[in-house]
Amino acid sequence: MNRTSEVHKVLVITLFLNLLVSGAKISYGFISHSVAISSDGFHSLFDGVSNVAGLIGVYLASHPADERHPYGHRKYETVFTIFIGMLMLFTCFEIFKGVYDSFAGRQTPIVGPESFILMAATTSVNIFVTLYEKRKGKELSSEYLKADARHTLSDIYVSLGVIVSLVLTEIGLAYADALAGAVVGIFVAKAGFDIIKESAETLIDKSQVNPSEIIQAAECVDGVVECHDIRTRGTSDSIFVDLHCLVHPDLSVNNAHGIAHRVEEEIKQKFPAIVDVVVHVEPATERKDEHVNQ
Repeated sequence: MNRTSEVHKVLVITLFLNLLVSGAKISYGFISHSVAISSDGFHSLFDGVSNVAGLIGVYLASHPADERHPYGHRKYETVFTIFIGMLMLFTCFEIFKGVYDSFAGRQTPIVGPESFILMAATTSVNIFVTLYEKRKGKELSSEYLKADARHTLSDIYVSLGVIVSLVLTEIGLAYADALAGAVVGIFVAKAGFDIIKESAETLIDKSQVNPSEIIQAAECVDGVVECHDIRTRGTSDSIFVDLHCLVHPDLSVNNAHGIAHRVEEEIKQKFPAIVDVVVHVEPATERKDEHVNQ
């Protein structure tokens, strides 16, 4: 089984578990009028949505570059990710509406043994998902799985906060449930804004690698006098690089091309996420003359 199929398998498994967890929380939250539990359910729901985006991304990433898309299809995943961020912001409206109704006394949460059993069970599932994705992310060198594992870890912290709110509600603090719901809403809003911000920066070709690291890798190749005008773009797991390299002016075209090829291989070896390197070769004296004239 190849890497793409393995990542796909992990995402399908975690998608099923996340939908199971979110469905249980949302359903029980509405039945018990618990804003904290239903809000946590919506928060968990976006783990499932994130898995769907991951599946789409993996599918699109498997398509090779073509004549109309010479740089591949990776940014389709970014577009879907922005959609998820916007959906999360819209969901915040429903969460804060429930918080308002709770503060206004329109609904009183019903806390019982079932509440604690549900939260304990779903938190256990989230712990399993976090450890599973983290392990598979390392095995498959998948940045997406590693990031999704960190996202699920945040769900565990939120769920623990909800459990604390249930305890406080049980001992008579009436607004604890609504406050916990508000905190979850803030978590969802922040995650939504962060997703949109990071994805937008990818779409406008934010630099993906520190230029000094590219220069260090290129200038260790024999024959390279200097490097400049380093540019990187793309996604974190599919990076495109172009740079200018100065070589001795007396070199033949064939030798200069050989140096450019070795620079490309050196950069790709040092940065596995880099999929393409374009090297523009310049004679070293030309660059030095420019410095003198300036």
